[in-house]
Amino acid sequence: MTRRHEDARILMYSHDTFGLGHLRRCRAIAHSLVEDFRGLQILIISGATIAGAFDYRARVDFVKIPSVIKLRNGEYTSMDRHIDLHDTLKMRRSIIRHTAETFQPDIFIVDKEPLGLRGEVEETLAYLKTRGTSLVLGLREVMDAPHLLDAEWKRSDTMRKIAQLYDDIWVYGPPDFYDPLGGLDVPVAVRSKMNFVGFLHRGVAQDEMHGHKPREDYILVTTGGGGDGSDLIHDVIHAYQQDSGLIHKALIVLGPYMPARQRDKLMRKGAKIPQIEIIEFDNRMEELIARAKGVVAMGGYNTYCEILSFDKPALIVPRVAPREEQLIRAKRASALGLIDMLLPEEAEDPLRFAAALKALPERPRPSQSQSAMRLEGLPHISDLVGQLLDSGAVGEVAALKGR
Repeated sequence: MTRRHEDARILMYSHDTFGLGHLRRCRAIAHSLVEDFRGLQILIISGATIAGAFDYRARVDFVKIPSVIKLRNGEYTSMDRHIDLHDTLKMRRSIIRHTAETFQPDIFIVDKEPLGLRGEVEETLAYLKTRGTSLVLGLREVMDAPHLLDAEWKRSDTMRKIAQLYDDIWVYGPPDFYDPLGGLDVPVAVRSKMNFVGFLHRGVAQDEMHGHKPREDYILVTTGGGGDGSDLIHDVIHAYQQDSGLIHKALIVLGPYMPARQRDKLMRKGAKIPQIEIIEFDNRMEELIARAKGVVAMGGYNTYCEILSFDKPALIVPRVAPREEQLIRAKRASALGLIDMLLPEEAEDPLRFAAALKALPERPRPSQSQSAMRLEGLPHISDLVGQLLDSGAVGEVAALKGR
């Protein structure tokens, strides 16, 4: 049921250094909220280089901050190599703070990084807290291996600052799938703020199905942003080269962040195989997944939600370093019978990979497993936002800010 909240404002932060996951998650939440709340305005702060390549619904817009790339070793560098990383981070902090001061949000939702990239949001969080803004931290259902996350958060005293700054923590998954803070020493002040909302459902309106349309049935191969996806694409092509019995058409989406040299090499190799079609990017991945007979992916959060939403047979070959998020998610989903999984070293065996690709379209769909998929995240988030907007605090904040 659509509710009306005049001049209510939500600011969202998506640091986006290596892929598209954070922006796509924020965009899905924003689109759902503006459908549920007429009059609501949402602004997304994003570091994604191609933030402008996506469509945004009315009352949803974005502010682009200078892009930073996360390297394979976990370090960061400026997208523009001529600008020092320190200067880039300084510009990002300034834009974030100025945007918050100008937009004057009633709710500020920070995606995944509690303090932002290198702490760039901490100052803005402290400022907005003095202004009465509701501060929300949104966490994926899987963050990373506990020992890696614990070490990272201890270096920046993150857990204490979460307890001090945030009003609520929304976990984008069900409690019986995975606990993102499991294995950490979580104080009561943090644990009591956690709300497991469920996975975020994705959908496609039939009249919007006008993106890339392959002429035949296909399995979709996607690596998300593609920055570290070349190995998976190479292994898929190699499997087709080595097994002539692999006749399913494969639509491969490289991703916008795949390095040009790797992209060009893979496109040349794939062009020699009649069953393979390769495209660089499509901003309507939901449509490609909805049409596919099966999905081969690395298993990032958004792709996993889409696999569940469209009930597609899936084969996941997860990234295992420097973060273990995809590996943890794939192992858990495989144990529940929701997907099939191959480790990267297993996918390097072309005949083993080919056998898995042949079997993919006939494997059970997620809905055929014994596990409940729990895709109620978006309506739960709307309920939580409604509670914040209806509490009276938003009206008081708006009056305080002269809106």
